Amino acid sequence: MTVEPAQEIFIFPLGTVLFPGGMLPLKVFEQRYIEMTKACLRDNRPFGVCLIREGREVGTAAVPEPVGCLAAIEQWDMPQLGVFQLLARGGGRFRIREMRVAPNHLISAMVETIPPDARTDAADPLCREVLAAIVEKVGAERFPAPLNLDDAAWIGYRLAEVLPLEARVRQSLLELTDAGQRLERLHDLLVKQGITDPGGSEIP
Repeated sequence: MTVEPAQEIFIFPLGTVLFPGGMLPLKVFEQRYIEMTKACLRDNRPFGVCLIREGREVGTAAVPEPVGCLAAIEQWDMPQLGVFQLLARGGGRFRIREMRVAPNHLISAMVETIPPDARTDAADPLCREVLAAIVEKVGAERFPAPLNLDDAAWIGYRLAEVLPLEARVRQSLLELTDAGQRLERLHDLLVKQGITDPGGSEIP
C-alpha cells in the first residue's frame, strides 16, 4: 500500500495516532466519511489518518497534524443503513503538502511519502523485553501479525501504541524517522514510568 509523491488522498482527522502496521477499528457514520469509504472501497485506495491538531472528530473540518499514516481498509461491514464498521491497517507515513476542504467538510490533501525507517536488528533490550512481556500478558492475537520482536521499527511502533502515552507524544514518535531514536525515546519513557525490569515491574 503506497502513495506516489504529490498524490491526493482523503484525510480522516482523529483523536488517535495510527502507526505503520497497526490496526484501527472505525465506526463511520458521518456522510462525508461514508462517501470517503465508498470511494476508497470502489477504487481500492487508502485514506490518510492524522491526529487532530485543532478541532473535533465530528462537525466542521478539524485541522490535522501534517504527518500521518496511510490506512487501508481490510474488513468492512454495514450493520445498519448509513453506518460502516471498518478495520483498517496502517501503511506508510506521509506529510501533507497542500490541503483543501470540500463543502461537506471532507478533507483532501496532496501528500508526499516519508521513507520507512531503515531496518535494524539492534533493538533496545528493555523495549524488546517490555513488549515481549506485554504480548505474553495480553496474547499475540491482540497484535498485528506477523510478530517481529527482532525488528526495531516494529517494536517501536507497537510500544508506542500500547503504552499509556498522550496523543502528542505518540505523534512525536510517529514523526521520528530513525527506529533507533524512537526506541531511545521509548526507553526513557519506560524508565520515567519506573519500568526498568520487565520481570519485576508492573507492565501497563
